Amino acid sequence: MGDDKQAEVEKWLKISRRDLRSARTLLKDLILENVVFHCQQSAEKTLKAYLVHQGIVFPKTHDLDVLLDLCSQSDADFRRWDDAADVLTPYATQFQYPLDSLEPEEEDAQQAIDLAASMLDFVVQRLP
Repeated sequence: MGDDKQAEVEKWLKISRRDLRSARTLLKDLILENVVFHCQQSAEKTLKAYLVHQGIVFPKTHDLDVLLDLCSQSDADFRRWDDAADVLTPYATQFQYPLDSLEPEEEDAQQAIDLAASMLDFVVQRLP
């Protein structure tokens, strides 16, 4: 892999890790809507890092299912994250605007952290 591509992958992963760290910090203060948002963001950036590594062009989207479909073209094991995508994708917008949605539960926030962290570990293991 070229140095430029590797640098771009590292940038995506750095931001993903920051989002995950933000989620963990916000959980301590029980700012749960932001916890789940940052978990979705972490997962999104993790998948985009993998796609950059693979040289796969991806659309500007927050839909993790779309990104997983692209990742699965290179590695069918990404299909194991389909359920996680269904959990995390709505968090990109669900609690970010003053709608009728209630705040997520603390258990949901912890699950989101666990999913995003596991996905990050999974992708990092597939990178050189």
